[in-house]
Amino acid sequence: MELAGVYVGEPSVLGYRRERPVLSAITKTRVTAPELALTELNLDGDRQADLTVHGGVDKAVYVYPAEHYPAWAADGFEASVADFGENVSLRGVTEEDVRIGDVWAWGDALVQVSQPRQPCFKLAMKTGRKDVTPLMIDSGRSGWYLRVLRPGTVPTSGPIELAERSDGPTITEVYLISFANYGQLPEDKVEAALELADRVLAAPALSASYRDGVQSTVDRWRARRAG
Repeated sequence: MELAGVYVGEPSVLGYRRERPVLSAITKTRVTAPELALTELNLDGDRQADLTVHGGVDKAVYVYPAEHYPAWAADGFEASVADFGENVSLRGVTEEDVRIGDVWAWGDALVQVSQPRQPCFKLAMKTGRKDVTPLMIDSGRSGWYLRVLRPGTVPTSGPIELAERSDGPTITEVYLISFANYGQLPEDKVEAALELADRVLAAPALSASYRDGVQSTVDRWRARRAG
């Protein structure tokens, strides 16, 4: 895994919704210093605007594969690196490779993969495209969040090393279960999907808030089948 760039940002007015300003830190600036501090909550110089849905210990750092941007361009998006609000642009891995619970050594710090990114309306405002949310969901090009197991000083270029490989589900698998339309699955595929859902829910490193959302979806579908 190779760093393509590290980005930070402070909350600012992204636009207006119902005539009210929308604050967001989705707009990031590349860090030009060779290294910076990483705490349990943030990279130095980075903050989140709405802590009810962003940030916190399970979403301290947002990682996005640099390889996805050509695919977005092919979909007609005029987007370049960091336009999706990532803190880390990374080469060498995608959602199909990364597992919930993987631990990475980044400089002095240790970080752990905690959950995929769920797109919100601010991403649509940033890109100027309302279809970015369904396209991110359909494509699985979500990126993922890291929690910080050990704060430290981290470089802004060079490699990130895999320190501990998890046996948890991949980011792709978690995303499939999160947004599966169980009602449209053939009956012979439903049981397989629910088995994968149970595996996702059993992953100890999956963030509690994300697990709650998946659990709610799966409980509703199981109740519907039973009823």
